Amino acid sequence: MRQLATDAGGLLSTRPEPGEWAVLGCLAHLVDAEIVMSSRYRWVLAEDQPAIQGYDQDFWVDNLHPDDEPADELLSTFGPLRAANLRLWQRSGEAERARVGLHSERGPESYDLMFRMIAGHDLVHLAQARDALAAARRR
Repeated sequence: MRQLATDAGGLLSTRPEPGEWAVLGCLAHLVDAEIVMSSRYRWVLAEDQPAIQGYDQDFWVDNLHPDDEPADELLSTFGPLRAANLRLWQRSGEAERARVGLHSERGPESYDLMFRMIAGHDLVHLAQARDALAAARRR
């Protein structure tokens, strides 16, 4: 991951196509998603069927993250968040994992489902980041 910390030649900030995320946009989104999921996990565990607000990931990336945001800052934010969420998961039992929040777009979602969905979500956006990097190298 240290290799991502430096954007030599602007590869990490090069968008494959207009409106598509560069590698940095993908990393920024993973950070945003981890922040959002951190909150959702805790609401579901602490409250009875809390409302879970959806969000527009493109607005968050475009409005909260400059195109030249340092990758090392994104990674240093992501790591502790993910570690805290993993510790929370490890401390939870079957009853906690079955607790449900009411997502504004998808309906009822359990802590277990949300936690498992983020793993697949990560894989999708890591592949997207690899594709963006490959496209930037071809330019």
